[in-house]
Amino acid sequence: MLRSRSTFRLPWLAAILLTCAAAHAASAGYRYDTVHSQILFSITHDGYSRPFGELHIAKGWLRFDPDDWSKSATELDIDLAGLDMGDADWNKAVLRPAFLDAAHDRYAHFVSTSVQRSDDRHGVLHGQLTLRGITRPVSLAFTFNRLGKTIYGLHTVAGFSASTTLDRTDFGMTANPGSIGRHVTVWLEIEAIRDDRADLPTKQPAGKDRP
Repeated sequence: MLRSRSTFRLPWLAAILLTCAAAHAASAGYRYDTVHSQILFSITHDGYSRPFGELHIAKGWLRFDPDDWSKSATELDIDLAGLDMGDADWNKAVLRPAFLDAAHDRYAHFVSTSVQRSDDRHGVLHGQLTLRGITRPVSLAFTFNRLGKTIYGLHTVAGFSASTTLDRTDFGMTANPGSIGRHVTVWLEIEAIRDDRADLPTKQPAGKDRP
């Protein structure tokens, strides 16, 4: 008995579908959406309030596997010179050598070392942060918000929210201990666009020449 052409095609069709499904589930490369990603920080001022500042990602890449977070990794540069405290003179004060020292080291650099998964949406990202030429370990508690297509289907986007607390003295910022708090709370709202070409770790050290 002769089999129809459609019968011959079924095994090949199944193999193609399985391959596509496996590729979708595997770790994928992303580049950070520098427009829709923000970094906010807050620190006490004379005990009166906790003012906010804003920074932005200059560039970076992310590897993310929604099924196996242990395969995920990231590296990014934060543009300190783009600091926004809501006032030009305040910006200059925070950018001076006693604090962010952006004229000497314009970019802070973060590279991950491991990812710890807590449940389907939450985890901890461990890594190394280089700021003012000083490298310290940093851990960020994060929420995996969503992975999906944009409204027009142009891009696949992964979204995350994260937070951590830094001790500014760990990075050599010891000025004004009586009026400026020691601990800085940092929040990150992150969007990354699927782009397998973005999975290219940068080789040069963090500092004024990055990127």
